[in-house]
Amino acid sequence: MMNVTCLLADRYSEPLLQSLWDHLRKRQVLFQSPLLATCVAFCVHFLFCVPYLVLDLLGGRFQWIYNYRIGGRAYKSCHLRRWLDCLMRISFKYLIGILPSIALFQSLREPSLPEKAPSCFVALTDITLCLLLFDTFFYMWHFCMHRVPWLFQQVHCTHHQNYETFALAAQDASIAELVSLQILALGSAALVQCHPLSEALFHLLNTYLAVEDHCGYDLPWGPMHLLPCFSGAQYHQAHHQRYKGNYAPYFRHWDWIFGTELKQTAT
Repeated sequence: MMNVTCLLADRYSEPLLQSLWDHLRKRQVLFQSPLLATCVAFCVHFLFCVPYLVLDLLGGRFQWIYNYRIGGRAYKSCHLRRWLDCLMRISFKYLIGILPSIALFQSLREPSLPEKAPSCFVALTDITLCLLLFDTFFYMWHFCMHRVPWLFQQVHCTHHQNYETFALAAQDASIAELVSLQILALGSAALVQCHPLSEALFHLLNTYLAVEDHCGYDLPWGPMHLLPCFSGAQYHQAHHQRYKGNYAPYFRHWDWIFGTELKQTAT
């Protein structure tokens, strides 16, 4: 009876994320193969985009969808051809840009896979710190790309070919910009020194928020409606339409502090 009690106590003292972490640890190739990591990142980004692709395709048939589209009925439906062209561009850039950068980063950092998973509190703290740090780095880099003409022309202008954003456009950027953002995300996690599972969840959330920022839909469950500190799709589309202001990706505080927040919303 005592042994059973001890086993139950040990079981329930484990972090809630332990089962997930044990499952991932058995597949260490996920943390060691640059090709697999690149494929997973690409597929996750695309899967997050699929619901918005469905909304775009159904917009012509169900007019109520335009009630949530930024720009409403004035928006020109994003045709499947535009999605496919964008998908091909991103695939090529992942192959010759993201894959080598992940391979280089993995060669510089020895993967450490501890036996214990982080507690939910620790994981949430790690992810929040990573997001805040990435948001800070992104704001500074984005601001510089708009204020330095050479950087805008050589690095950032490709991303601004989308005046009206759509989900897949989140990573429709130059190779230099994609790699730089990858470095900012990996660097943020490295500085926080978070658990590998926390880092994986941060990259997952980071990808989702980037897609949501560019989706072009103001949906009731968008981050800005759940937490006022978040920016959201309308906030970022205003940046694409005016080529200035709203430089932070997810939060509002840096734009508010430095006076770069746009008062006008996207149209």
